[in-house]
Amino acid sequence: MIYAIVLGYLIGSIPFSFVVPKLLKKVDIRTVGSGNVGATNVYRICGAKGALVAFLGDILKGIAAVIVASNLWGYEAGLIAGVFSMIGHCYSYMLGFKGGKGVTTAAGIVLVVNPVIFVSLLLFMVMMIGTTRIVSLSSILGAMLLPVLAILLKTTDAFILFSFIMSLFVIYRHKSNIGRLLRGEESRFGQKKTS
Repeated sequence: MIYAIVLGYLIGSIPFSFVVPKLLKKVDIRTVGSGNVGATNVYRICGAKGALVAFLGDILKGIAAVIVASNLWGYEAGLIAGVFSMIGHCYSYMLGFKGGKGVTTAAGIVLVVNPVIFVSLLLFMVMMIGTTRIVSLSSILGAMLLPVLAILLKTTDAFILFSFIMSLFVIYRHKSNIGRLLRGEESRFGQKKTS
């Protein structure tokens, strides 16, 4: 399983959301907008096209980690590689062990393992963003819903376990957002962030 861990981490460490604004706008995404290395912040800096490229790159990391590891070492190795691709995304060695919040990479994992849950979460999050315009809130609630759906849809025990791990990890990565949400200070989608 150590191979799955290393593979997942290395794939996840590729910082698409850092590279896109660097190429398009010659800026370090960590120093502008929210400072987060993720597709939402890329949108703030580069617009929809740049954000789409970053989003696809980040989601492909989760997809690739699961598919490659599953084919080489089996289903559970695929889940392990998937989770470590999230860790690589959030703590990329290419960015001094910093990175994004893991939501899009987690989406890639779920898409491969259980497309029904992926579509359900996607619809839920789109609805939440459309209603509240707060991306972080939709991400946190989507993360909380993931293990619930895994249980309700009677997925494998391994996926249920890993869905809890992914959920807790995403929520942990949003701890600063949770603080801003509680204070009523969180940015809304389409609103420029100054801090």
